[in-house]
Amino acid sequence: MNKEELVKAVATSAKLSQKETAEVISAVIETVQKTVSKGKKVTLVGFGTFEARKRAARVGRNPQTGKEIKIAAKTVPAFSAGKKFKEMVAKKK
Repeated sequence: MNKEELVKAVATSAKLSQKETAEVISAVIETVQKTVSKGKKVTLVGFGTFEARKRAARVGRNPQTGKEIKIAAKTVPAFSAGKKFKEMVAKKK
């Protein structure tokens, strides 16, 4: 499902126009991105948690040459699914 399909599904479910729904979804995404980029967590109970995680520096290998390379430490965005979300996905198998 892409963003356009998500907007249509949510608009139908919430009985809102697609334009209003697209604005709300964009605002939610932007807020999550800004909050996580500041190092804070965003928790949506039953859905999951968005947060920034630090990755330690490590040594990797160039797959073409096999030569060792240093990979710098960095902070990356991460998502942890909530219990309800995990249970829903597990039932679909």
